[in-house]
Amino acid sequence: MSRTNAATWPAALEHESRTRVPVGPVTTEGAETRGQISTRLLTQAAGESDPLERKRLQDEVVVMHMGLARATAARYRGRGIAEEDLEQAAAMALLKAARNFDPTRGVEFLSYAVVTMTGEVKRQFRDFGWMVRPPRAIQRLQAEVSRAEGELTHQLGRSPKVREVAEHLGVPEDDVLEALSADGCYTPTSLDLPVGAEGNGVLGDTLSQEDGALAEAEARVMLLPAVRALPERDRTVLYLRFFKQQSQSQIAAQIDVTQMQVSRILSRVLDRLHGELSELT
Repeated sequence: MSRTNAATWPAALEHESRTRVPVGPVTTEGAETRGQISTRLLTQAAGESDPLERKRLQDEVVVMHMGLARATAARYRGRGIAEEDLEQAAAMALLKAARNFDPTRGVEFLSYAVVTMTGEVKRQFRDFGWMVRPPRAIQRLQAEVSRAEGELTHQLGRSPKVREVAEHLGVPEDDVLEALSADGCYTPTSLDLPVGAEGNGVLGDTLSQEDGALAEAEARVMLLPAVRALPERDRTVLYLRFFKQQSQSQIAAQIDVTQMQVSRILSRVLDRLHGELSELT
C-alpha cells in the first residue's frame, strides 16, 4: 500500500499537513493546546447537521495531528516494512479516529488517536512483517487485542490493563499476554546483542550448542540392527577398525587376509550400512 494510491486518503489533507504541521516531536505544551482545540472542533463536528461541514472540521483535526502520525510510524521504522507504508497506516488510522471519536465520553482525543494509530501500524506488521511467524490463533488474537485496547482507551480514558482486555474479549489473561509478547516476532534480536551486567558478552554465547553425544547415540541406535545382520567377519573388521582404531595392515594380519581385502571389506560394508540408513531416514 503506497501513499499515492490510497484513494480514501484526501491528497489535499496530506499536502496541507506537510506545510502546516512540523514533523518534529510533540511538546507537552503543544499537545495540550492542540488537545483543547481538537476537543472543541470535534464537539462542534458531532453537533453539525451538515455532513460536509462535519467532515471539514474532522479533517482539520487530522491535519493538526499529522506530525503525531508520522512520529508514531517512526517508532517502528527499520523493522522490515517501508516507512511510507507505516506513515500511511498511521495517517489512515488518525482519520478513522477523528471520524469515530465521541466527545461525550470525556476521553481526550490524543489518547484515543495514539492507541488507534499504534494498533493500525502493528496490524501492518501482523499482515506483512512477520519474520518469525507465531501460530495463526495468536496472530488473530493480537489483532483483537489491538482493537480492544483502542475501544477500552476510549471508554476508560486511559490505557487498559491486561485483565480488562481479557475480560473485554472473553479470553484468559495468559492468552492476552502471549499475544502481546508476539510483538517481538517482527524482527529477530541480533545474536551480537551485548548481554550481561557489563555488556561483555553477546546473546549468541548464551545459546546452547549442538550436543554431539545425542547425535552419536542416535546413530548407534539406528546402526545396531544393520550391524547385527552383517556376517561375522564383516562385524569383526568394523570392530577392529572403528572401535579398536587398528590400521588396515593390523586387521589384515589378525584375520589372515591381505590389506587390499580389508579395504574392500570396509568399502562394501560401509556402502551397505549407508544404504540401509538412507532407507530409514
